[in-house]
Amino acid sequence: MQITSSSIVNAGFMQRFQSQDKTASDNGREIDASGQNATGLDDRQQREIQALKARDSEVRAHEQAHLAAAGGLATSGASFQYVTGPDGQRYATGGEVGIDVSPVANDPQATLLKAETIRRAALAPAQPSGQDLSVASKATAMANKASAELLLKSRQGSNSNGSLLDVVA
Repeated sequence: MQITSSSIVNAGFMQRFQSQDKTASDNGREIDASGQNATGLDDRQQREIQALKARDSEVRAHEQAHLAAAGGLATSGASFQYVTGPDGQRYATGGEVGIDVSPVANDPQATLLKAETIRRAALAPAQPSGQDLSVASKATAMANKASAELLLKSRQGSNSNGSLLDVVA
């Protein structure tokens, strides 16, 4: 199972820049006759680069939060999906971290602890993605199942004398 940040490589992300004013303004920068500044990029491209830089930082922080909280359960480092900006640089727009979400065989207590770690790792970023919430939900279900197994085990242990008393009020 993967814990991911949502990718913004979609029409909505790119439309944000296309819908902004496409006319060049000087904003204190030198602009040549073609509407480009000293870097060779127009204002729309500069805004897109700034947004891509911000998204790149957000994605990297998001995945780092998963890694830090997952500890030894991480099965891989962060992997990223990239977009090439107008400046030719690659910017991370989505990412994921592999997490071992299998229960611990024949050990509900260890499974319970593992499920709690998985849930913390999934919810570690400031803004968990839909996939993160799904992983957290599955970890909660795994913890509930392990808790039920522990409860059943403790009840069976307390009734080891062969008698069973079940009182319902």
